[in-house]
Amino acid sequence: MIEIKVPTVGESITEVTLLKWTKAEGAYVERDEVIAELESEKATFEVNAEKAGTLFRLAAEGDTILIGSILAKIDETAVKPEAETVVAVEKKEEKAAPIATNQAAVTSVPNDIKASPVASAIIADKKVDPASITASGFGGKIMKNDVLDALNHPGKKAFAGNEIGSRNTRQEKMSNLRKTISRRLVESKNTTAILTTFNEVDMTRIMEIRKQFKDKFKEQHGVNLGFMSFFTKACAIALGEWPTVNAYIDGDQVLYHDYADISIAVSTPRGLTVPVIRNVESLSMAEVEKAVVVLAGKARDSKLTAEDLQGGTFTITNGGVFGSLMSTPIINIPQSAILGMHKIQDRPMAINGQVLIRPMMYLALSYDHRIIDGRESVSFLVRVKELLENPELLLIGKDPVKTLLEL
Repeated sequence: MIEIKVPTVGESITEVTLLKWTKAEGAYVERDEVIAELESEKATFEVNAEKAGTLFRLAAEGDTILIGSILAKIDETAVKPEAETVVAVEKKEEKAAPIATNQAAVTSVPNDIKASPVASAIIADKKVDPASITASGFGGKIMKNDVLDALNHPGKKAFAGNEIGSRNTRQEKMSNLRKTISRRLVESKNTTAILTTFNEVDMTRIMEIRKQFKDKFKEQHGVNLGFMSFFTKACAIALGEWPTVNAYIDGDQVLYHDYADISIAVSTPRGLTVPVIRNVESLSMAEVEKAVVVLAGKARDSKLTAEDLQGGTFTITNGGVFGSLMSTPIINIPQSAILGMHKIQDRPMAINGQVLIRPMMYLALSYDHRIIDGRESVSFLVRVKELLENPELLLIGKDPVKTLLEL
C-alpha cells in the first residue's frame, strides 16, 4: 500500500480542509491523476496519485486534516480493470407537466439560465420569470418541480431547498479561506488608520476606444479589451509618481517598491481572493488582459496557488460588476492603499457651460493615513482620473503635445 499524505503548502499552515474527492472509493486511479482537492487558509490545491492502483479514502469531504496526515492509500498491486462501455442513462422526468412544442418558445429561455429540458419548456410555455423560481438542482439548476412550485405559489418564494413558509435554520463549518478573510479584515481595521477619498471619472474616451478597437484587439491578441487593463495601467503610472501609495509599513521602517504588483480582487463561491499581476508597469494592455483572464479562470476553478496570492503592492477591487455605486473598500494588508471601482452610470455633467449626459464612475481610494498623507492620496487619485479620461497619456504618462514642445 502506498500512503498519500497531505503535503506541506506553507511554513505557517498546519491544517487543510478536504473540499472534495475527485475519485470514488475503490476506483482504479492512474499515476499522477488528481484524486482530491484541498483548501488551506490561503489557496486551494490538488492531490495527485503517486502510483497507479485502487484508491482507499481515509477522510471525508469537509474534514480538517493536519499537514503530513495520511489522506488515502493506494494498492499498487491491484490489476487495472478492463475498459467498460459506460452508458449514460438520463433520468426521465414525469410526463405530467405541460411541454411546449413550439421550438421558438423553448429557445426563448435565456442562455444563462440553467434548467432541465422539461423545466425550460414549462418556463417558456407559461412565461414564468426565472428570477421567481427557487432552483433545487445541482449547481443552481432549475428542475420541473421548482417551476411548478412557482406557478402554484405566485408572488411567494422560498429559499433553496425549503418549502413556502419554512422556518428552517442550518449550520455550516466556516472554511479555512473564510476564516483567513475574516481574520485579515479585522486585522486591517484594527491596525491601520483607514481613510477614504473619492473622485469620479468620465469613461467616455475609454468606452469609445473599446467600441472602436475591441474586434481588432480580440482578433490580434485573442482576449477582450476590458476596463481592467486601463485601470491597472493608470494605477501603475500613478504609483510610480506617488511611491508612498505603493509602500508598506514594516515595523519602524517604510518599505518602498520600485515596481507595481497589483492585486485584483476576484469573487469566488468560496470567498474573496486577490491574485496578483506582477510588474504591471512593464506589461502591455494585451498582457494585462491575458493575465486577468488567467487569474480569473484559476480563481473560478479553485486553482490559485499561494504564489498567485502573495506579494501584491496595491489592490484594485471592482464592486461595479455587482451594481455598487459607491463603497469604501478595506485595505488589503500589509498594503497601504486600495482603489475601488464602481458602476458606470449615465449622469448629467456640466461641460464647457453645457449640460451633457456622460458615463460616469465613482472612484474610492482607501489608504493608511499612518504612511499616506491627504496630499498624496488625493493627488494619486486625481492622476488616475486624468489618465483614464485621457487614455493617450497611458502610452508615456505625459501629454504627447506637451512632450513634443518640451513643456
